[in-house]
Amino acid sequence: MRTAGILMPITSLPSPYGVGTLGQCACDFIQFLHRAGQTYWQILPICPTGYGDSPYQSFSSYAGNPYMIDFDDLKKEGLLQEEEYASISWGDNPARVDYSLLYSHKFSILRIACSRISGVLSERFQTFCKEQNVWLNDYALYMSIKDYYGGQSWQEWPETLQKREKDSLEAIRQELTDEILFWKKVQFLFFYQWDKLKAYAEENNIKIIGDLPIYVGHTRKNSSLMKTFVQSKLPDAHPTDFPLTVSFGETLFSTGTT
Repeated sequence: MRTAGILMPITSLPSPYGVGTLGQCACDFIQFLHRAGQTYWQILPICPTGYGDSPYQSFSSYAGNPYMIDFDDLKKEGLLQEEEYASISWGDNPARVDYSLLYSHKFSILRIACSRISGVLSERFQTFCKEQNVWLNDYALYMSIKDYYGGQSWQEWPETLQKREKDSLEAIRQELTDEILFWKKVQFLFFYQWDKLKAYAEENNIKIIGDLPIYVGHTRKNSSLMKTFVQSKLPDAHPTDFPLTVSFGETLFSTGTT
């Protein structure tokens, strides 16, 4: 039996809030696929974007992209009031994403929503933290430290943090307790909405094909360490042998097509 589908990045869906989200615009696209007799929705990576706002250069392959969290769904959960986000300018061109505006406004609104998580949602948050412990603690700590140092690359942090010295990590973990909690809650909200979207797709017999970045994001000016690592893994590789790009600030090599 033949089947078909469409590739559509979630961020490319139409939305009044600057970027496609996991909310109604995604549900509308699933309905469109169902009516059109499609079976698959192929998406691009849903992990957080880093420098250049590319989904293929992320701070984490585990975490979800906060930009995709839907405000209207947060309103339905009692975490936001419409006036707290609807009056903000998210850009003048609905056909393009203004990532600078998203960066400036999205997180301040998410902080409001995160501060209101309580009751059943709080219980689900605690469960989420336990289930995702293998990556969530380090990710939240990393993002908190990064914000603390003004968005600097980790190579610009104090050497004791770069080397993950136990005493330094524990000290800054205590100092940034509230920030770490915030980043964990952001991930909880993302996956809470993501799970609901996946369930809705299943109800409509639409299968989602995921994607993961194979890029190595690295912002160090001196890339010799990463180059040594890549060559140790691919000692016989020639730049035309594999459909792989390794990137970290400067492009080390680009192989095949991407």
